[in-house]
Amino acid sequence: MPETNNVWALVLAAGEGSRLKSLTTAPSGTAVPKQFCSLFDGPPLLHEALRRAHTLTDESHTCVVVAEQHRRWWQDALTALPTDNVIVQPRNCGTAVGILLPLLQIIARDPQANLVLLPSDHLVQQESVLASSLAAALEQLRWRTQETLLMGIEPEEADPELGYIVPGEGDGRGAMTVTRFVEKPSLAQTRELIRAGGLWNAFIVVASAQALLELFRARVAPVVVAMQCALAAERTQPGKGRLAALYEALPSLDFSRDIVAGQEQAFRVLTVPTCGWSDLGTPRRVEEALRKGPRPGAAIRVRASTAFLSLAAQHHRLHVLQSAAGA
Repeated sequence: MPETNNVWALVLAAGEGSRLKSLTTAPSGTAVPKQFCSLFDGPPLLHEALRRAHTLTDESHTCVVVAEQHRRWWQDALTALPTDNVIVQPRNCGTAVGILLPLLQIIARDPQANLVLLPSDHLVQQESVLASSLAAALEQLRWRTQETLLMGIEPEEADPELGYIVPGEGDGRGAMTVTRFVEKPSLAQTRELIRAGGLWNAFIVVASAQALLELFRARVAPVVVAMQCALAAERTQPGKGRLAALYEALPSLDFSRDIVAGQEQAFRVLTVPTCGWSDLGTPRRVEEALRKGPRPGAAIRVRASTAFLSLAAQHHRLHVLQSAAGA
């Protein structure tokens, strides 16, 4: 583990995972957000993300942003973290708001924080490859104080359901500039992007907290001010519901669309070698991950808790139902 004095990991675990509901809806009819499911069995994907975070820093600097409406799934799963590190959103207002809330809270605790944003619902077959790339990115933050680093993963295939980062020239300091972002291109465009050096956008961000905050100020300054005021009021007058009231008034803001797009000059991209990454975002990509089988060593890892649903079991159940219906 690298020095952790100002390294913070923020695990993003407040999403609904609506694109995967056909697989994440239990026989009872309850839709379980993907981050609280496992691919095969054992711990949920959220715990895999926490293990990823702990290769970068310790529990005191690991935060998780969750949704109030998911409390039944995360409350017991996050007992190992300090209470203040579990940041609860009153409701879901999009990925940008889901980052801004914990970002401001981390800055209040450590204005010099360097931050790694980690999605909570991804699969990585070769964790050591990603861990090495993240460590290299954090090393670069020692002198990159104004730039935000994105981890771009070398594509294993042409997948039109993913987002792509189109890199520009090398910046002479170990990273590349960003020419543009492309969300869900056509298959023909995807193949062209890969030929041009395009990388999968894994939504893994490494930046100083202050640089990340500047991205928000450049695009949604009034929201930043409103959130700062609500958090200040919560600290001086806890229990008054200022944050909940703000969330009722906030628009839904998407980080990629409303914050990142148009600010390409503020980003640099680091290439992550092929590592068996998948966002498990659609039934097709889950099926592909299941076909590849458990990652090496998965069967012998410590299982601290059990997921609410196994995607493998759900996939098998739906396959049996479909086969019976077609018989």
